[in-house]
Amino acid sequence: MEYSTQQVELQISESSRQISENDDTNQQQQQQQQLPRRSNKHYGWWFRIFLYITFLLVGQSAATLLGRFYYDQGGNSKWMATFVQSAGFPILIPLFFFFKSLKKTASSSPEKPSKSSLFLLYVFFGLLLAGDNLMYSYGLLYLPVSTYSLICASQLAFNALFSFLLNAQKFTALVLNSVVIVTISAALLAVHSEPDTSTKLSVGKYIIGFTCTVAASATYALYLSLLEVTFKRVIKSETFDTILKMQFFPSFVATIACVVGLYASGELRNLTAEMNDFRKGEISYLMTLIWTAVLWQICSIGLLGLIFEVSSLFSNVISTLGLPAVPVLAVIFFHDKMDGEKVIALLLALWGFLSYVYQNYLDDSKAKSSKSEDNEANITH
Repeated sequence: MEYSTQQVELQISESSRQISENDDTNQQQQQQQQLPRRSNKHYGWWFRIFLYITFLLVGQSAATLLGRFYYDQGGNSKWMATFVQSAGFPILIPLFFFFKSLKKTASSSPEKPSKSSLFLLYVFFGLLLAGDNLMYSYGLLYLPVSTYSLICASQLAFNALFSFLLNAQKFTALVLNSVVIVTISAALLAVHSEPDTSTKLSVGKYIIGFTCTVAASATYALYLSLLEVTFKRVIKSETFDTILKMQFFPSFVATIACVVGLYASGELRNLTAEMNDFRKGEISYLMTLIWTAVLWQICSIGLLGLIFEVSSLFSNVISTLGLPAVPVLAVIFFHDKMDGEKVIALLLALWGFLSYVYQNYLDDSKAKSSKSEDNEANITH
């Protein structure tokens, strides 16, 4: 009897081993079947990231060059240059319908802000955006495109500062190095205050353009940090629908503010004469304004997509990546001078940018490793 019971136990153990082996093989087969699906999703995600980065870089660079072209060919309205930076928001309307299914499937937030709170947020961000765009317009009017773009790289330093104060981002050695290097780059251009021959402006207007561009870069960095705080603490949602609304409605408010500015400044009365005196003709004048508005919204679509797929910090870094390309294009299309100071400032801006990107890479790798360790710990337990 004892011998028979041992045989039965051996048979049971062998059968259990066979069952476990069959389960393992079934799991391996299921994993092999799921690998193509995961890889397809992975490739689809990378394709979207590439598309959004292309939209952001091409839209930003082309819109900046068209803004300089508007001034070079006889345009002189600062409020019109500000108006086109936000007036293209109606092209975002199809995205509301395209991503309508995402809104239905997404889980609803337990605490939604009231309509009055959202209205105040849209008005606040819209007025902040209008003021920021106006300062950018002054900077682009009084500075060569190459100098303007290099000074805009100071946005990285302000972004690190406001992220530290408002978003609890740590100040590491690499981030501090990036802030110092980009600040030196901007200071180098400030010391080199001799106006470019292509702009034919005085030193006083150069200083005004420099100050407005630095202030605009700081304001835009504050704008992004406040957006992140709003998503996390007020709206408590970062779906594509909410991000799209935070682009659409503030742009609408900013456009209204620009229309009021056109009336109040008296520039509206001069627009007809400005169009008639435009060196490339009236059609070129209209096309310049229309395509500038469209390109800025294409840039915003890329910015929104990167915020939705990755993070607002990553979108800001990619936005800064396109700035060093603009001076090179400005030399080609507008014959801007690229002297020694600008070359050094360009190299310093690239150095600061790479330090910032490398710190984000380290943070992302650390987050992924800690997440994988947590998953392994859960599996073992």
